[in-house]
Amino acid sequence: MGLFSRKPKLPPADRPPLTADERVLAWAAVGNGEGDGVVVATNLGLWLPGRGHRLGWHDILKAVWSGRELTVTPAETVSDRDGYTLVADGPAETYFLLDPRELPHQVRARVTRSVAYTEHQPVPGGAARVAARRTAGADGLTWTVRLDPGTPAADETVLAETDRLVGVARAATAPADL
Repeated sequence: MGLFSRKPKLPPADRPPLTADERVLAWAAVGNGEGDGVVVATNLGLWLPGRGHRLGWHDILKAVWSGRELTVTPAETVSDRDGYTLVADGPAETYFLLDPRELPHQVRARVTRSVAYTEHQPVPGGAARVAARRTAGADGLTWTVRLDPGTPAADETVLAETDRLVGVARAATAPADL
């Protein structure tokens, strides 16, 4: 090998069905005893073993790297509201990465970069996190509200308060007229 070593190429058999404007940033083989696969980070999101679709960076509520395992918690839609989506934590998915290389760094950077606004606020019966996320490959922001565990998602006073909080956040983050 010369001065520059080459990154290992993603084997064609492990390549997910990428869109025309999607490119691979990093990947790592998984060895979890339940069957092998790969985790693939692209400019548009994360491809996880066993899923037939990409998880957009804006759809990942939490990603944790232990030094050996990557745990991803995706958002699950509870309900679509006017101008935002009420979400909850989906089941966490953990992957033991055999040779992680740049994958954990790319996941952290992309998830963090997708967050444009976040604020945790009290609501009746609990609390909620209001967030605006950038969606890779799209203009504008996607607004979500994640209720803390135990906060009643069907309570009309909670929903009225989340509607108000999103309205305040949107007004506070709107560009000033030039």
